[in-house]
Amino acid sequence: MNSLDGISMNVALWIVAGLLALAFLGAGLMKIAQSKEKLAASGMAWTGDFSAGAIKTIGALELLAAIGLILPAALGIVPVLTPLAAVGLVAIMVGAAVTHARRKESQAIVVNLVLLALAAVVAWGRFGPYAF
Repeated sequence: MNSLDGISMNVALWIVAGLLALAFLGAGLMKIAQSKEKLAASGMAWTGDFSAGAIKTIGALELLAAIGLILPAALGIVPVLTPLAAVGLVAIMVGAAVTHARRKESQAIVVNLVLLALAAVVAWGRFGPYAF
């Protein structure tokens, strides 16, 4: 691999991590700020299967993962937290996919799998050949 390939992959990983961070920042803040009932009314029917506290916890984990995807690496402070945050998102998306599968919500599963794959790529790249 030449250095240009490494630079290109590093940029691609930053872009993917940034997009994931934006998505989960929004999703996490929404789950933290809105009531279970408001979330359900906005189309998140799955919230009926969880307590309000569990929904807030999921939101907090998504928010922490969003922050963890960017800040540790950007600041150079414990950058190993970046791929760990990506692994955390993989776990959250596995749980989300299982929840949607039980509810037979196949469109939501597709979204979960795409987000899972993107987070897995960040985890692989930052733990492996493109670590900080």
